[in-house]
Amino acid sequence: MKAILYEEFQGALTLRNVPDPTPEKDGVVIQLQSSGLCLSDRHGWMGHDKDIKLPHVPGHELAGIVVETGSAIKNFKKGDRVTVPFVSGCGHCPECATGNQQICDNQFQPGFTHWGSFAQFVSIHYADINLVNLPEEVEFVTAASLGCRFATSFRGVVDQGRVKPEEWVAVHGCGGVGLSAIMIAAAFGAQVIAIDINQDKLDLAKSVGASATINAATSKDVIGAIREITEGGAHLSIDALGHPDVLFNSVSCLRKRGRHVQIGIMNAEHNNSKIPIDLIIGKELEIVGSHGMQAHRYNEMLDMMKAGKLHPEKLVAKTISLSEVINKLPVMHQSKTSGIEVITDFD
Repeated sequence: MKAILYEEFQGALTLRNVPDPTPEKDGVVIQLQSSGLCLSDRHGWMGHDKDIKLPHVPGHELAGIVVETGSAIKNFKKGDRVTVPFVSGCGHCPECATGNQQICDNQFQPGFTHWGSFAQFVSIHYADINLVNLPEEVEFVTAASLGCRFATSFRGVVDQGRVKPEEWVAVHGCGGVGLSAIMIAAAFGAQVIAIDINQDKLDLAKSVGASATINAATSKDVIGAIREITEGGAHLSIDALGHPDVLFNSVSCLRKRGRHVQIGIMNAEHNNSKIPIDLIIGKELEIVGSHGMQAHRYNEMLDMMKAGKLHPEKLVAKTISLSEVINKLPVMHQSKTSGIEVITDFD
């Protein structure tokens, strides 16, 4: 099969012919129909993920068709249209026993712990409890974002953030995660403020549900602007980017007993970032992390999509070929593209 591969961190990305995968006993092989290009893939290429072993094929946001199944697979068959969370739970550890496969002790992550979806085929482990059947109404290009960005945002906003109608939600960063969070929060009846330094992304944020926007490149006081718009601070604030300044602003803009959700991944040098402890204590603020979403939580999200309440297809900026990843992945952090880029041509 053709695949994008690198042999050293921050090294050359090449399009190669590599051996086709075979399914594990508890796994399947999927023929890729779409795969999202995500900033987390660049983090992996940079060397920020200790699970990656070289040489490596990146890619973790995927949708496709099952072409082979392992001997123990009972719930899926050849020809099924599927996607999968970027974290797959083993089904046997204490976390999986409580339904928290997203933090499984023995998790399988395509594109991180194993070779991923920047290829024509990908092998998925623990498939019976992690694959998600795609409704016919959901196109493959739309489904690509469901494995990471959109599903991650859904859990961050709904499960971890506990969003409520009429609440003020501040979303810091209008990349794929942030735009997804804005759309989801608005669909649940919240009033959303989008914050970014790129006006085009802020304009897109307005089109997918933001009630107000703040350009952090021109605003002298982002925290003050949020407090003014919300008349006291956000009920829920989300760092959808992963940066020390964004984290500080997100916590600081909350009203009393507000909730901060950290979704954005920090670079290694920022893992011990500063937070305003005085506000956390004095305002009784809540700080939580959010890491992916379990397969068993997909039904609510998919039902909202089928009902026309969520439109992740609006976040797809363009479709690209597998070979274009070579030049795009290393400079993703500099991209001016508003929305998600999805691989649909794997030849």
